Amino acid sequence: MDHEAEIRGVGISVDDEGGGAPAVVLEARGELLPIFVSYDQAQSIQLAVEEVPFERPLTHDLFVDMIAEFGGAIDRVRIDDLSGGTFYAKIDAEQYHGGERKKLVLDARPSDAIALAVRLGCPVVVSDEVLDEAAHSPEEFDELDFDEPA
Repeated sequence: MDHEAEIRGVGISVDDEGGGAPAVVLEARGELLPIFVSYDQAQSIQLAVEEVPFERPLTHDLFVDMIAEFGGAIDRVRIDDLSGGTFYAKIDAEQYHGGERKKLVLDARPSDAIALAVRLGCPVVVSDEVLDEAAHSPEEFDELDFDEPA
């Protein structure tokens, strides 16, 4: 079963040595799911969440424009697998050509899928299997304030 997720924050994790890695935190099924991403991906997601306008399109903005120009649409993105500590995602899309609808499923990194979903306002869903393996209770994140911008 898939559960619709909400982006609760984009920030930097902190380890015992004081170092950290960027992460996007999703909330689904009442649990929090941190997904570690690159700094560039974290920035792209955060800028989209904050609706920061740019004079020239960023990579994900360009991709959104290209999809529309080619008669396509993204319906939702899925975080649907976790293997060896790596999350996997799919983009459920469709293309219209000559009055015909063609469904597409595209493999993607979760960070790219989330960055596109934020820009398009489409749902992000996470599978039970992923949540069972990697989600945490909100109490484990009690030191973070997800209502403040990251």
